[in-house]
Amino acid sequence: MNNVMRAAAAVLILGSASGCALMGGSKAPKNLITLNSTAPDPGPIARSGNAAESVTIEAPVIAKEIRTTRVAAQVGSTTVAYIKDLTLVDTPDKLFKDLLGETVLRTTNRVVLDPQQSNLDPGLTVTGRLTNFGYDGSQGTAFVRYDAALSTAGGTRVETRRFEARSPADGTAATVGPALNQAANDVAAQVASWIGTSR
Repeated sequence: MNNVMRAAAAVLILGSASGCALMGGSKAPKNLITLNSTAPDPGPIARSGNAAESVTIEAPVIAKEIRTTRVAAQVGSTTVAYIKDLTLVDTPDKLFKDLLGETVLRTTNRVVLDPQQSNLDPGLTVTGRLTNFGYDGSQGTAFVRYDAALSTAGGTRVETRRFEARSPADGTAATVGPALNQAANDVAAQVASWIGTSR
């Protein structure tokens, strides 16, 4: 049995009976996961900065197939399924935004603002597109890819960069959840390092 067939066996295709039960709310998901920052926690933080030294992080744009609380699994060039018994506490765009904000806060000296606070001093603005967030059956990995854009206040300078990371998993809920958290943290750390050195 090749990797694609193994991955297909480990996931739940949309429209199956158990999938309907999960979506209909008749039973709780066996594995409900979120993203937790693995960056060292510095404890209480009091921080201030001059104008334009803050950073505002926007929720990324995401593709339709991952705009869900189910974890997508790519099991062929044109086939997307979802991991059985694995559900996110929120959609990937919101989870990744919060993870990135927490990682930047923990690993840089930036003042991190929510978009709702950006009228204070937006500083650098980080936007992007989360193009991959799920399981890649062909390689047996959780895969996260984020195409980021960083712009200065007023848009006088814009930079773009692609970040991605993989973490091994076997297609089951028990391994994909932790692997996805690890891959997302790896990407967040890369982006935070980029933000921390940008001027």
